[in-house]
Amino acid sequence: MQEKPSTNMDELVKDLRILIVDDDEDDFFITSEYIRKIPGYNFSIDACYTYRDALEMIGKDKYDLYFIDYILGGKTGLDLIKEVAEVTSEAPFILLTGKGNKAVDIEALQAGAVDYLVKAEINTEKLERCIRYSIERLGSMKAIRANERKFRNIFERSVDAVFIADEKLTFSDINAGATRLLGYSIDELLSMNLFQMLPSEEEREELTKMLGEQRSVDDRELVLNTKNDGLKYCIVSLSREEEPGKIYYQGIIHDITNLKKAERATLRMEKRGVADRLVHVLAHEVRNPLNNINLSLEQLSPELAETDAAIYADIISRNSKRIETLINELLSSSRPAQIQKAPTILQDVINESIRTANDRLTLKHISLTQQLPEEPLQIIGDAEKLKIALLNIIINAIEAMEEGKGELFIELKEEEGKIRLTISDNGCGISDENMARLFEPYFTAKRNGMGIGLASTLNILQSHKAEIEVQSKLNEGTSFIIYFRK
Repeated sequence: MQEKPSTNMDELVKDLRILIVDDDEDDFFITSEYIRKIPGYNFSIDACYTYRDALEMIGKDKYDLYFIDYILGGKTGLDLIKEVAEVTSEAPFILLTGKGNKAVDIEALQAGAVDYLVKAEINTEKLERCIRYSIERLGSMKAIRANERKFRNIFERSVDAVFIADEKLTFSDINAGATRLLGYSIDELLSMNLFQMLPSEEEREELTKMLGEQRSVDDRELVLNTKNDGLKYCIVSLSREEEPGKIYYQGIIHDITNLKKAERATLRMEKRGVADRLVHVLAHEVRNPLNNINLSLEQLSPELAETDAAIYADIISRNSKRIETLINELLSSSRPAQIQKAPTILQDVINESIRTANDRLTLKHISLTQQLPEEPLQIIGDAEKLKIALLNIIINAIEAMEEGKGELFIELKEEEGKIRLTISDNGCGISDENMARLFEPYFTAKRNGMGIGLASTLNILQSHKAEIEVQSKLNEGTSFIIYFRK
């Protein structure tokens, strides 16, 4: 809780140090005597007779209160107050003048003076009241400035993005946490608004509607576009504030991207566990009757060899083998990938995967852009398994793009102690419904697909302790982002 400044005069003016800046010694003597006659208090009063000396003495910040004469040779007390107001302590200035002048009074207060006294009207009572007011105001200002420093420190050090924005959510003040979260510099952010970072028009309209209906938005989950890192999942809170002639918003953006990744990974693991158990049960239940069919077929084959029924025996045999192969593939995809660890250069794996998919790229007239660093980026892994994982992603990207208009982008770079691989396309994108089931075994949106490719990809990447993230927009494209540990 903020402490209220004391209003006890004994506390406020005890050992008060006062500097009187006046080029007239007689006026200094009269003013200082009035001050000393204030009953019950002790003051330390010094004189200063020139503008230059006043600048030097005020700059040393030794005094608690300044009385400054309006006329100081070729300059004025107002000039002095304006010159030192920005660089000196918080000690108050009181302007003294030979006659009343409302314009000077207003200008003095605007320059930074706390009060204005006409010399001809000075007496002990007025000076006591002026000093009391000035010191009380100083106590209030110190408390306000202390709070400003405290909250400014919280504002600047917060890991969350904290900002102030106008009615259109254009940023007017924003902290360093925003640059780390959003990737833009402070100057860039001050020319932007929050709506620009929302990836869809639907979200912009929804946020506009909420702000129009209520004074605040509490813990709204939004996806924001960042400068370098793609999309980030955030919790956004906004509070509408009003001042005379001004409406603005205070806001906080909290990054929950890692939490979302962890939730998705946990959900994938749970679904995979259920699917794996189901596969093993089905494989056991299917293999038993399948073995009986194969054994029976072996017994019948010699008898049917010279008859018209031989063709049907062949059909039964081929389909039995196909079922057996399918069961083996399903069981293989449900087990952790067995990898042969060795030093592996990721550029080589990427290039091999592209060479394998080159015919598909050529037939669909897909343009390919690669940004691979010249310096080899190496991990410990299984090059052949990684080739299978990347090839699955590349083939899916090719199939998602329109012939003659497709653009495949592959980028590899080192980032914060990890290696980041991005594979992006401008294809049809993935719906939210399908995104939630993307790596689920045996789920596919393809007409003739089995739903094993991406499940195997995830299996391989997890065996390499790699992390995978997918960002997609319908009718715009999809990005697979893979983080490898060095």
